[in-house]
Amino acid sequence: MEPSNFDLSKYKENNKTRFLAEDFERLLKEEIEIKDIIAKEPSMKELSEEELETIEKQKKEIVIQMESILKEEEVEEEFPNEIVLEVRAGAGGEEASLFAESLAKMYEGYANIEGFEWRPVDESQSQIGGFKEASFEVRGRDVYKKLRYETGVHRVQRIPATEKSGRVHTSTASVAILPIRKKTKLEIKESDLLIETSRSGGKGGQNVNKVETAVRIVHKPTGIEVRSTSQRSQLKNKEMAMSILFAKLEALKEETENKKFAKDRKAQIGTGDRSEKIRTYNYLQDRITDHRIKESWHNLPQIMFGNIKPIIDAIAEKVESGNVSENSSGEDLED
Repeated sequence: MEPSNFDLSKYKENNKTRFLAEDFERLLKEEIEIKDIIAKEPSMKELSEEELETIEKQKKEIVIQMESILKEEEVEEEFPNEIVLEVRAGAGGEEASLFAESLAKMYEGYANIEGFEWRPVDESQSQIGGFKEASFEVRGRDVYKKLRYETGVHRVQRIPATEKSGRVHTSTASVAILPIRKKTKLEIKESDLLIETSRSGGKGGQNVNKVETAVRIVHKPTGIEVRSTSQRSQLKNKEMAMSILFAKLEALKEETENKKFAKDRKAQIGTGDRSEKIRTYNYLQDRITDHRIKESWHNLPQIMFGNIKPIIDAIAEKVESGNVSENSSGEDLED
């Protein structure tokens, strides 16, 4: 491992490996000094060569450490440990907003079970208390890897609490899993952004902050709108809103590219298509069916408390094995 054929630049540019690269450079200097001693004092050759062997061993260990750190960063870039989870009420009026809230509580329960950090970013409530839309920041090891297949339309079949005739309603809510990546190739022009600030509101619409800390950002070319209201400072809310905007723009780009090649893909699972109906929650039959893998689970109350690991694991297993139905958005197996 000679200085002439080993480039340290990529390690020195990375904050996590810079100190190791500096150690490597120090060892290189020691190596040169020892070789100079051998050239001037041949009698010191045997002793000095032992030192050179030690230095070479240390250099190899440092390179292994640096490569390991960079490899870990590559994995984290593909599967980041931070996401924004969005739920949005779909068809079904107020019942859809209640279902959206139920889904949010289900994922919060799962996050608690997995030891993930869960934090509200923005919540917009319906008149009876459900979520018209809401977004949450979720942090934890492998959080995106585990939840990335939850994007899509979720359907519920149940008798609403407000339904006096006992009629079953069908409602929907959509879920979006947005990975927050540290590096992005996207560039956003400042002139393309509309940024507004306002006071953060609490439940029921009351103002909980007399300072304008809430931030709303609109990306004019796409019409994508993001909000962050939960942070205590305007700057923090702006940073979070921009992170979400980048994530949404990347997701839009990825979804558009995936649709171009959709005809060539046997399995549509994991394409991030938010219009794809992926799952039905049938309360009367105490059954959840995932239409993409054609499997069902029972004990709905426990699942809605956050015990969705068996579902998440089953989907991941089918994806990895390539055993996914070509028609991934089919109806219930036994309606």
